[in-house]
Amino acid sequence: MTDTPSARRAARVTLREVAERAGVSRSAVSFVMNGRTDQRLSEDVFDRVRRAADELGYRPNITAQTLRTGRSGTVALVSDFVSSTSFANSMVRGAMQELREHDTLLFTVDTQGDTDLEDQLLHSLLGRDIDGVIYASMFTRTVTLPRVLEGVPTVLLNCVTADGSIDAVVPDEVTAGRDAARMLLDHGHRDGIWFLGALPAGSRGGAAWPEWDPIALTERRAGITEALAAARTTLAGVVTIDDDWDVANGRRAVARMLSEVAVAPTAMICANDALAVGAYQALHRAGLRIPHDVSVVGFDGSPFARAVEPELTSIALPHIELGRRAAAMLAARGDAPRLERVAMPTVAGGSIGAAPTR
Repeated sequence: MTDTPSARRAARVTLREVAERAGVSRSAVSFVMNGRTDQRLSEDVFDRVRRAADELGYRPNITAQTLRTGRSGTVALVSDFVSSTSFANSMVRGAMQELREHDTLLFTVDTQGDTDLEDQLLHSLLGRDIDGVIYASMFTRTVTLPRVLEGVPTVLLNCVTADGSIDAVVPDEVTAGRDAARMLLDHGHRDGIWFLGALPAGSRGGAAWPEWDPIALTERRAGITEALAAARTTLAGVVTIDDDWDVANGRRAVARMLSEVAVAPTAMICANDALAVGAYQALHRAGLRIPHDVSVVGFDGSPFARAVEPELTSIALPHIELGRRAAAMLAARGDAPRLERVAMPTVAGGSIGAAPTR
């Protein structure tokens, strides 16, 4: 029989064949393939076995390995929109980087917010003997863990449960809010700081996700309020959006606010970068310069921040680090539920200046 790649794919190469090619015992091959270092095997034996396995195209039998060790070496990241969203999918990359160091493969699936699809996918993944689940959300929010995950090693990524009973990794939004306010205070802003991005009364989310109730908005505002209170001042006002945190809503909301106030703000803290871009547009149309007349700060560290002039100063979401920390937490299980808050770095731009004299 010809020893070709196609022929080898047709029939799985066995430990016996690798042992014969390497000139060692089957047990020696098993020890090498499973990374056993507690046996007295020479470096030469390791080299010969690995070379023979490569030449023959040997692939370990994952099913047998799982039965023997109780671990499949695979983890699933299940999310709503994370994997399919260009900005947020850096969380997946971070998880992959960390799991690679643990010799673990990552399956990723998106449910698009469909609970029936989520249940179907989770049942399918658990049927493949995965070692654990990273349950992720594109928005930082409170979630209810699917019942199928009860008893399954699980870490929440960018979300939490109401009772804090599940390990979770989230951005440190409260500290980020403090940082945004302190940057403005350090530049002399005190009585003219406005916040852009409050939800309309009775609303719990944006137009596309009306019931998701993101906690980032609440925590960012809490940090802002705390830092201003420490400086013995408060927000001059809060600007409510119509129905979502996008550029159009930011532009309309700020234009409306400017038409209603007697004194323009000296600074604006925007709930996210998209709203900040809308604020730029409305301020420009009103003849106000950034940062000479109005300083602007955003959140998320998204591509929006680099797409305006001057570039926007933004408190960034640490997506890659969030993914890494969640994967590391899953790999090192604790005795009690843990909540890890990851620092949000400031991406400096040119949108903050000294408070104008008016």
